[in-house]
Amino acid sequence: MAAASLLRDIFGFDGFRPGQEEIVDAVAAGQNVLAIMPTGGGKSLCFQLPALMRDGITVVISPLIALMRDQVRALREAGVEAGALTSGNTEEETAEVWEAIETGRLKLLYIAPERLASGAALGMLRRIGVSMIAVDEAHCVSQWGHDFRPDYLRIGELRRALNVPVAAFTATADKETREEIVQRLFDGEAPETFLHGFDRPNIHLAFGAKDSPRKQILDFAAARKGQSGIVYCGTRAKTEALAKALRDAGHLADHYHGGMDPEDRRWVETRFQREDGLIVVATVAFGMGIDKPDIRWVAQADLPKSIESYYQEIGRAGRDGAPAETLTLFGPEDIRLRRSQIDEGLAPSERRAADHARLNALLGLAEALHCRRSSLLRYFGETQVTCGNCDLCDSPAEVFDGTEAVRKALSAILRTGEWFGTGHLIDVLLGNETDRMRQRGHDALPTFGVGREFDKRQWQAVFRQMMGHDLVRPDPERHGALRMTDDALPILRGEASIQLRKDSIRKASRGPSVKSLVNEEDAPLLSALKAKRRALAEAAKVPAYVIFNDRTLIEMAETRPSSLDEMARVGGVGAKKLDRYGDAFLAVINGEAEAVHPSRRKLAGRQAGDVFDRLLEAQADLARGPEGIDKPLSCSASLLAKVAEIRPSDEGAMQRLLGDKRAERFATAFLDVLQRAD
Repeated sequence: MAAASLLRDIFGFDGFRPGQEEIVDAVAAGQNVLAIMPTGGGKSLCFQLPALMRDGITVVISPLIALMRDQVRALREAGVEAGALTSGNTEEETAEVWEAIETGRLKLLYIAPERLASGAALGMLRRIGVSMIAVDEAHCVSQWGHDFRPDYLRIGELRRALNVPVAAFTATADKETREEIVQRLFDGEAPETFLHGFDRPNIHLAFGAKDSPRKQILDFAAARKGQSGIVYCGTRAKTEALAKALRDAGHLADHYHGGMDPEDRRWVETRFQREDGLIVVATVAFGMGIDKPDIRWVAQADLPKSIESYYQEIGRAGRDGAPAETLTLFGPEDIRLRRSQIDEGLAPSERRAADHARLNALLGLAEALHCRRSSLLRYFGETQVTCGNCDLCDSPAEVFDGTEAVRKALSAILRTGEWFGTGHLIDVLLGNETDRMRQRGHDALPTFGVGREFDKRQWQAVFRQMMGHDLVRPDPERHGALRMTDDALPILRGEASIQLRKDSIRKASRGPSVKSLVNEEDAPLLSALKAKRRALAEAAKVPAYVIFNDRTLIEMAETRPSSLDEMARVGGVGAKKLDRYGDAFLAVINGEAEAVHPSRRKLAGRQAGDVFDRLLEAQADLARGPEGIDKPLSCSASLLAKVAEIRPSDEGAMQRLLGDKRAERFATAFLDVLQRAD
């Protein structure tokens, strides 16, 4: 039957949505296809309709049981033979699917990617006459993506084994993610690719700086009372507390997170699908499986981890095409949390750098001066944008010429060698005479004290906007120290100007205080030290505190020891831990740790260690005798360690310890070192 007839008779639509028809034609013709379509753009139809046009069974690989069950239920309601083999099936449901397969009636079989780990699954799929593979939420195949699922990596093997075409679909995939999808699913051979835009013009976009965030969420929900909505939170505890606050305010509300009993999670999912006006306060665990078309609003109580995560979460609103609204709250504590999550992760450095870049893109959207939709879609490569449906189009931001402030900040970064974070840089600009400032000589810099027109919080807002404009970036190799980008140079030289948001600067002066374990300058290093501790703990299969407790890591971050001697003076670093972990943590703080002889290592943190170093210097001066022309002679490291510990008091004792030859050359100099050390 022709596509148009099936579309009308089975699915009840008189015509295709924009972009659907050409994708359906390509999939039905047996081409390998990658389609990126906005949420609500009708992706499912683009593989369901071709499945009915082709012989055999289409296997649909989908990430969540709830999503599969919803699609199977909808297809059966439309008269299509579809089924799912999942761990959530009853025996009767599984038997019904097999009966439909054996009688040749089944057209679409939904399975989870984890089922591909079983060798029996491949044999089963070979037997039943699979003619096509459809991959839903294809971004899960990408390790650069925001919902990576390792078992998605098996789909490429399945395609090769069955020798059938693959149609892959996703709503959010930037350039790197698309490239990895092509590599993983299609062995690098470019499929027919359809990029039908990311714009969801029915969704109103809005951001707000945190200022009594619970009240902001309650006010947002109150203005939309009786409408179905989702509130995303960064922690499980916050979902429960905020759901209670909403109930106390008279809303229908429930919470959802990964720590709940599976049965309780299913109950919340079912309630949300069936009840009108329910608000679910959730972590990101609540999302991909939700196919409710009439979600009227989404609020994010905490800043998401990336621009892809942001777009995926707000995309759950307004799938029916009717107007929907969003609100995203953000503050300095969100940025600090997201930075530390990236830095403390075990991903390779290039992945962490990419994650920081994605977060920077989201910060740029949060601090945008003009149309948010334009900023958002530009990230995904779209430049022809019509908006009129975001907070900045509704009410343009109040801006001012921030060129002088930015030049002062850039000068502080440059004059401190691009080795410091915002905390220390703000101290320079404000002229705060801290011990650390004096130790580094930064109180003598020309930029010291030139920024007193703003307070600390206002300067934080300036630096946050500079990151949003990509003038500066945290350098993961320098524990988050800010480095200038090429875009900053024209401003620094006075060749370009820049506008900043005045409202962000003004509100920053009255924002709530944020508690932190360390100063902002030391926070990235503390994150890196925690990441090293976590890796060592996982390798040893012990709790992290067994390696070092938080207090010890905080002291390391604040004092930044540069040698084993200095490390030994950190509280909680005993001799055994110094020997076992000292080099590893010094490498995090200072780069590669200097190799130290075991005899010298035993003296670390003791006065004998300093004496050893001076004896070594004295020996180096006399290695070829007083005139530098004699035969080379030296003491072993273990012998020098004995001298440092025993401390012979006269030439006779020194001769007995060193032997005649070495005593003749070194005794006088060594005794002088020992006398000066007393």
